[in-house]
Parts: sequence; structure tokens; C-alpha cells
Amino acid sequence: MSDASYRDAIFSTPLDKVARFSFDEQVVACFPDMIRRSVPGYGQILGMLSLIAKRHLRHGAHVYDLGCSLGASGLALAGALPADAFRYTGIDLSPAMAARAKQTFLDECPDHAMQVEEADIRTYEYAPSGMIILNFTLQFLPPADRDALLKRLYNTLEPGGVLILSEKTVDADERDNAWRVERYHDFKRANGYSDMEISQKRTALENVLIPDTLDALHERLSLAGFPRSMTWFQYLNFTSLIAFKES
Repeated sequence: MSDASYRDAIFSTPLDKVARFSFDEQVVACFPDMIRRSVPGYGQILGMLSLIAKRHLRHGAHVYDLGCSLGASGLALAGALPADAFRYTGIDLSPAMAARAKQTFLDECPDHAMQVEEADIRTYEYAPSGMIILNFTLQFLPPADRDALLKRLYNTLEPGGVLILSEKTVDADERDNAWRVERYHDFKRANGYSDMEISQKRTALENVLIPDTLDALHERLSLAGFPRSMTWFQYLNFTSLIAFKES
């Protein structure tokens, strides 16, 4: 990133009342560190995007990155693909995220066709696209809004296009889910988070991040029209799916 980022210490002091989590300036300032220490496998998911694009994206096609945050997915594509290989639009509802991503693209990949818009992905007017990236974004939408969005994205994709859907998931089996959550907390402790930080972050995300089961995600994609979807990555309770639109 072109701007300095800082260590995530948002929940490192006791809070009398933990506010709902939001993607504000405070989060933007430490977001790269937060993601690195909080999302298992995030780097591997980013690293695969360009390989998936090389295999499935028509040359010169449009790519949407929904809930683009600071533009890490766009940077991953621009770092591996020539400037004429794709056109990119990142969309984020957070003004702070969108502004930082826009500046990052100007600084890091000025020769690529990269734009960022501050908008609601549920109501945005999409143009035909060859690839749509939805990395850890659907989980922040009300569950009742998810199917309608995925249907719109299916209709947005060109024949032969793909949707990448990465999400935090929940297990239907309570015992399996508890094991994954416990190991996830171990992962965060190993990355320097205290038990207090883990607890307060979890409280802040309650009713903000509402995960689906993996089976429910595949069912949503099927209901949206995708004839085929597969889980290509999973690390504890974090997973990434690819859905294909037939040629």
C-alpha cells in the first residue's frame, strides 16, 4: 500500500461498551495488519486470483471487486496481468476505504484501468463483466438481501464468466463448529491478539457479520442460476468458492 498502515490495536484496551464494528478511518489505518492477523489464508486467496483470471477471464474483460476495501484484489491482478488484460472496478460502501483504494491504484498501478466507486453493491448498476470478486463481503449483508444480489451478479456475468466468493462460514454441526472457532482463536492468539481483543472484536461483530454454512453458500449460488460451484479453498472456518456461468 502506498500509505502507511499501523498495527491493529483497536480492541487492545478494555471498553465499557463495545460499539458495532464499522469500516471507519480507525479500521482503514490498520486494515492490512488486521486482515493479515485475522483472516487465515487471505494471502493465498489473493495469490490465486490472477491464476484464475488467466484461465477464465476473456482478455480485456471487466472485473468487479465488491467490497474492495483497500484494493488488495485489484493490486493482485494488476501485479500479475498486463494493463490491457482487464478493466477493474472496485466498489465499497465505506468512504474511507474507497478513497484509500483509489489513491493506492493511482500510486501502484497507474497504467492499468482501475477505478473505485463508493456505492452500495445491492443497488449498483452493473455492466457486463467477465469476473466478479466477492471476498468476505456477502457476510456483512443482511441474509435476506444475499440471494437477490447473487442473482443480479449471475445476470451481470458474461457467458463463461466466474464469481469468486470468499466467506467466513459456520458449521451446522455444533461440535465441529466449536472446534473450528477454538482453533481460529488459537490462530489469532498466535498472531499476537489477546483474549480480551478476541472477545471484544467478537462482540463488535455480533449481528454485523452473520456467516452462512458452506452448504448454504452453494445453495445460494445454485438458486442464483449458477449451474456449477465448487469449494477451492478452506482454512478452518474461512473458505473460498468459485461459481461458473456456462458459455
